Amino acid sequence: MNEEEKEVLHPTIANRDVTLHILKAFGLHTSKKLGQNFLIDKNIVDGIVAAAGVQPGDRVLEIGPGIGTLTQGLAEAGAEVTAVELDKKLPAVLAETLKGYDNVRIVPGDILKVNIPEIMGPGPFKVAANLPYYITTPILMALLEQHLPITQLVTMVQKEVADRMVAQPGSKIYGALSVAVQYYTEPEIVLDVPPRSFIPAPEVMSVVIACKVRETPAVVVRDEKTFFRVVKAAFGQRRKTLANALKGGGFPKEQVRDALEHASIDPTRRGETLSLEEFGRLSDAFC
Repeated sequence: MNEEEKEVLHPTIANRDVTLHILKAFGLHTSKKLGQNFLIDKNIVDGIVAAAGVQPGDRVLEIGPGIGTLTQGLAEAGAEVTAVELDKKLPAVLAETLKGYDNVRIVPGDILKVNIPEIMGPGPFKVAANLPYYITTPILMALLEQHLPITQLVTMVQKEVADRMVAQPGSKIYGALSVAVQYYTEPEIVLDVPPRSFIPAPEVMSVVIACKVRETPAVVVRDEKTFFRVVKAAFGQRRKTLANALKGGGFPKEQVRDALEHASIDPTRRGETLSLEEFGRLSDAFC
């Protein structure tokens, strides 16, 4: 099949005219509740596929396929795509827009509720997504906290969120999200996505961020729950010293004093100055 024949049978969905035609044909309207913005820039689709390093035969979990824009790019790269879609109207639309792609499977449901190991089966897989911005963080953390065999997680997010994900200690935007994402992955912002890349155009700047999932976390800790409890407490009251923030987070005064001393961390420091290694040392001192 040459390019002209492919375009007739499978027109590129990441195109303003094609997207508008699909929306009109199916009587679709963007849902503010679901945070829907439809991607119309093929270069961005290609960039996400490239950032995920998709090779023929790779298994990819896509979250929120919408009308199939990114799904089409993944399928044409040869991926075996399992796409989870929350909007109950869209599986029927996807059955039409992705007709002929036998390497795509649509799973209706909420990614925060579906049994991912069950739908993906054994073995490693990649994740690609254009996530609604209002629920980006809960979805990312749910995926990472399950310790799924994900090798690469590539998603489009609000630039402000991505900046927090890659922030380093000492930065004003370094926080619990930075620590969590960097604990599990090696994140890198790979692509800027201007508002004109969507219908309707969002009011914020977007980026594509690629998170290479670590085979083992960035720091080895005795108890992961304690680690994240310490992190949450440390950033819960940013203006307070680490000692006061930890006490405010529910740790007993004497335990805080002893743990900071054992970890050789100055109690007058603030949480935003601690590296992952220091957070690991401190959480172990509480165990």
